[in-house]
Amino acid sequence: MSSSDIFIGETIGTAILILLGGGVCAAVTLKASKARNAGWLAITFGWGFAVLTAVYISGPLSGAHLNPAVTVALAIKDGAWTNVPTYIAGQLLGAMIGAALVWVTYYGQFHAHLTDKEIVGGPGAQATTAKAVEAQEKGAGPVLGVFSTGPEIRNVVQNLATEIIGTVVLILAVLTQGLNDKGNGLGILGGLITALVVVSIGLSLGGPTGYAINPARDLGPRIVHALLPLPNKGGSDWSYAWIPVVGPLIGGAIAAGIYNVAFA
Repeated sequence: MSSSDIFIGETIGTAILILLGGGVCAAVTLKASKARNAGWLAITFGWGFAVLTAVYISGPLSGAHLNPAVTVALAIKDGAWTNVPTYIAGQLLGAMIGAALVWVTYYGQFHAHLTDKEIVGGPGAQATTAKAVEAQEKGAGPVLGVFSTGPEIRNVVQNLATEIIGTVVLILAVLTQGLNDKGNGLGILGGLITALVVVSIGLSLGGPTGYAINPARDLGPRIVHALLPLPNKGGSDWSYAWIPVVGPLIGGAIAAGIYNVAFA
């Protein structure tokens, strides 16, 4: 694979991943969405199908890493670091493009949600679940969860550990079951297996932090949230932002180490 193929494939694939994954979060969260309040099952399966679609689209070009934790784990496994910056650059750009496309798709719903007094407060506002969640997630605006993750309980050690554990499960599944014949990315069957593992992680381990398990998936959309001209959008919660970046990278490195010791 050439550097241009890698960059284009990762940009397109990660954009699709975030468009569909962020899209299901928007669908469940925003007022005037037909899927509002569809719940956690919709989100977990939506993200799983997002992974499946993105892998099948980008796999022929780049091997469909779509996640810096996957890229770092494969580099540790094989000792090949040359293309790591190209992969991560494409992933971050793609994540930002995907987040912007979610905003375009749900433009009217964002405006309706963020101008509703029950959501953002103001004269005559009522206490709502949304306001309670916003208050609990200090520094997070009412639609930040559409773009990036946040903890239900703020405990740095627990939040970091949760992201590490979830990512270890993901990367071990990729390394043992998901790789294509060349071993440099996800294969056709591996994409399906990985998508199902993502659903499993979301259902079982996603409750505490929203399971970023992917630095680009969280950081790129968080940057877009900070830049978009959304009314009453609130903060982007930068004090938490390092956890869904550092945690998955640590988890990917640990998983690669386990693979090299136990499976290689």
